[in-house]
Amino acid sequence: MSFPSFFNQVPTISLRDPLAEFLGAASDGVIEYTYPDIVKLAGHSCPTVAGAYLMTLKALQKLYGTELPERGAIKVAFSDSQLNGVTGVIANVVSFITGATTDNGFKGLKGQFDRRNLLDFNVPHEGTIKFQRLDTSAQVTVSFNSAVVPASPELMPALFNCLAPSATPEQRQQFALQWQDRVKRILKNADHPELIVFH
Repeated sequence: MSFPSFFNQVPTISLRDPLAEFLGAASDGVIEYTYPDIVKLAGHSCPTVAGAYLMTLKALQKLYGTELPERGAIKVAFSDSQLNGVTGVIANVVSFITGATTDNGFKGLKGQFDRRNLLDFNVPHEGTIKFQRLDTSAQVTVSFNSAVVPASPELMPALFNCLAPSATPEQRQQFALQWQDRVKRILKNADHPELIVFH
């Protein structure tokens, strides 16, 4: 499997998962998530997937500082409906990293490690996603502003041209390179103060 080289330059996210430790799935329960992991989950790399990853990364840094975040102990609330726009795609990424699920997650063992009812939608708040620690109730709300890294004017016309049956392999390859170039620029500008916004 070959990914663009910049995928491996994106900061990773490490969490401690007590369930993984309890069941012997990870040494000390520590699990590291990478951008390539997220691409495998989503099946593609795009501004939305990159934004979901960065929102989670920045929110966990803000909530935990130098501590390791605890997977399965983070409540996540979206202001939008699960079925609206790209909310579902973003939620899949956030759920994968934090362990938070609606009612379809792990039910726990004798009251421990329950991952259900930690992911909600249609919760009124400013911003896109609210992350809350279960242990301290500390919370942060974030949004992703993709306009900070605009697409080139040629990108969307190239997209529609490449969706046509008459598109050549060369056109599709060139479009894919242009598409990932924008993702690369988004990820490289992760620290831009207007890209991931705290509310």
